[in-house]
Formats: sequence, structure tokens, C-alpha cells
Amino acid sequence: MKRERDNRKKWFLSFGMIGLLALTLFQTACTTTRPVLRVLAWEDYIDPGLIVAFEKKYDCRVVVDTYQTNKSVYAKLEAGLSGYDMLITSSYMAAIMERDGMLEELDQTKIPNLKHIDREYLQHLALDKTMAYSVPYMLSNTGIAYLKSKVPDFRPSWGMLESEDIRDRATLMDDMRETMGAALKYLGYSLNSRNEVEIEEAKNLVLKWKKTASRLDSSYYRFGLAAGEFILVHGYSGDVLQVMDRNEDIVFVQPVEGTSISCDDLVILKKAKNKELAYAFIDFLHEPAHAARNTAFVFYLCPNRASYEHLAEDLRGNSALFVPEEILLKSEIIRDLGEDNKKYIKAWAEIRVRQP
Repeated sequence: MKRERDNRKKWFLSFGMIGLLALTLFQTACTTTRPVLRVLAWEDYIDPGLIVAFEKKYDCRVVVDTYQTNKSVYAKLEAGLSGYDMLITSSYMAAIMERDGMLEELDQTKIPNLKHIDREYLQHLALDKTMAYSVPYMLSNTGIAYLKSKVPDFRPSWGMLESEDIRDRATLMDDMRETMGAALKYLGYSLNSRNEVEIEEAKNLVLKWKKTASRLDSSYYRFGLAAGEFILVHGYSGDVLQVMDRNEDIVFVQPVEGTSISCDDLVILKKAKNKELAYAFIDFLHEPAHAARNTAFVFYLCPNRASYEHLAEDLRGNSALFVPEEILLKSEIIRDLGEDNKKYIKAWAEIRVRQP
């Protein structure tokens, strides 16, 4: 009897193993027949519905992993991180990666929707003006948001950051280049200045602003503004747009002195295994209706001119997305300054530790 139970047990185990093997083979077959596109991106940066639509159209899977900083993802790629096909990263980081041989030179014949990219952006602001290695994905700008009922004497100038009217109820961005850049623009200099005297002047101005601000902050400020905890904040357009529906008193403007324009780019990694699928995904994201859908999802502007007519009216006329031309002409993209970054690091370290 014991032997019979043992035999039955062996039979069940054998049958179970066969079933498990069959399931594994089935899953493997599904995986091998459906190609996988692996993407590294910022969190919540692609409309999930578009990913589903792309998977259905191309009978594939899209796996999106997220990262926190440009510096961290660069370090991982430099150390040999592989398995990813494409990346969404800031323009300046894309330029560094291209210089270091990490990126694929783009075959533009495989991305016909590049014809829709906003030429004004390419001409005046883009680092990769010919899209040789990168394709613009989303634009952001930095400015000042405030509660109009609490700051009645607001002026659209970076000078508002030292107004006594906002003392202890304002925030500055906890970002070296953004905050130093705002001070440089107010002083009439380039936010990419390499001049030590100009950087020193900007540092001293930020120290004045810090006496007025209640904190340095680059994440909570939008929620604090919506809740009325802060009455004026220095921040990103998209962040502010995300909370405007919580408080109708919020206004966002770009200062008259000009500001920083940020762009994140789509790039294909040189070690990508599914380059053709990556090309297809870039083209898919720049289908005008898809680009508009993404703009509405992330609250940043996809610089796809044909997509603008697909936007809802409240977005088409929103200056937080579409920077007024007179401000745009005074604005710049933050560039990597190489060795001169040390000048900013030194100044920012003093700003961080200096007490008001």
C-alpha cells in the first residue's frame, strides 16, 4: 500500500512537472513571439493608454522602468547597464551621452512624423537642431506661481522673490542651476554664464531671496501653493498646471527677464536590441493626436506643431504651455558647462549652508 501511494505520488509529481514545463514553454513561446521594447523614463511620463495602443498595433510588449535623476541613469549606463532600447532624458544629458558614444545616430527615414516637430523650437532652443541623435519629447519652462488674492501687487519679475509681501510664505527651487539661473536672468546675464564675477553676483542675490523664502523646495511646493500654505512659489509650469484645478486662485507666469526652457528627448541607445521597435515607438508618440494626448496627460508641451490643434481649448491658450514670444526670445535652455559647473557647485554649497 505504501508503495502504491508512493507510485501515485510520483505519478502526480511527474504529471505536475510536465504541466509546469508545458506552461513554461508556452510562456517562453509567447515571450519570444512578442518582441519587448524596454524604455527608461521619468515616472508617469507617458499616457498608459498610448502604451496599450502601441502594444496592440505592433503585437509587442513595452516595459517602462523609471529613474530619478539624469546623473544616476548616466552612471548606470556608463557602468555597463544594458537591456534597454531607448531612454527619455534631458537634452543636455542626451548631448553628453552622444559625445560619449552611447546613442544611436538616427535614421530619420524611419521616423516620418519628425515633419511635425516645431521648427521654431529647433531653431531657437534645441541643442540637437538637426535631430541627429535625439527627438524632442516634452518642453517645460520655469516661472513664478502665486495666489492672486494674496499677492495683489504682483509684478512678473524675478524681483518678486525678495518682496516683503511674501516673506516666509514663498519657496525657491532646490535646484542649483534653476535658482542660480533665475538670479542670472534678473541681473541681465546668461543663465549659462561661465563668468565668475557674474556667478558671484547671482549667488549674493539668491542669498537675499533666501531670506524671504520659507524654504528651498522642488517637490512639495505645488501642493503647498494649492493648499494656501505658500502664496508664491518658484517652480515648473507642468507641476503648477497639475494643481491649478485644486485652487482657482493660482496664476503662473514667466518673468519678463526670461527664464529656463527645459526639454526631454527621446533617444535610442547604441546597445539596443530592438532598434526597429524603438524607431516605431518614437514615430508613434509623434503622431499628432498621440502627442496632444500626452501633453494633456503630463501637462508639459510636446513640441509637435501639428498636435496643437488637437489640444483642448484651455490648453491651446495656456501661456504656461505656450511661452509668450517676447519671453521666449529672452529664455535659454540650461546647458552642461563641463568644468565650469564647479563654479556653480561652490556657490550653491554656500547658499545651502548660509542661514538667513
